[in-house]
Amino acid sequence: MIGNAVKNILLENEEHLLVDGDNVATLTDTNNLEHALLVLTNIGYSKIPVLNKEQQLVGLISLSHVVTEMFDTEKINADRLSDIKVADVMDTDVKSIQLPYNIERILNLLVDTNFIPVVNEKNEFLGIVTRKEILKSVNHLAHELEIKYDVYEKEIIPDIKINLKRVEENGMVGKRSH
Repeated sequence: MIGNAVKNILLENEEHLLVDGDNVATLTDTNNLEHALLVLTNIGYSKIPVLNKEQQLVGLISLSHVVTEMFDTEKINADRLSDIKVADVMDTDVKSIQLPYNIERILNLLVDTNFIPVVNEKNEFLGIVTRKEILKSVNHLAHELEIKYDVYEKEIIPDIKINLKRVEENGMVGKRSH
């Protein structure tokens, strides 16, 4: 569990965490892979969100998804891409988040990916939270924590089992006084 002090500092610039959907490259599930290849190579990202016609998040498509479909049994066949839809190869097991942010979930999800899609209660795409923006918040935390809070090392409490063993050895356990 993330402590309140850390959570508060991580979310101080919460409004900057979201890269608005209007500024995120996306594809629709009906686009063909030829179009997907053009978009992915032109923007320089290896993976982007896929939306349906209602602007709902339905998957993620990666450059590796597209390239895999180019391979024939004997050669590379880029002509195949125009006949295959994004929906046919996209990853549909997509972890997303909603507002308000659960910073612990965001940190856990960003261990394995560069961004997390943000959706509303209707699964409509709002944008993404990137690892880069979270790392900016972590950097802010590293600089601000000791300015805003008194931080001190806690006294280490010896293991209770060791203390109980000492009490038993001294004959202080199991005896009742009448």
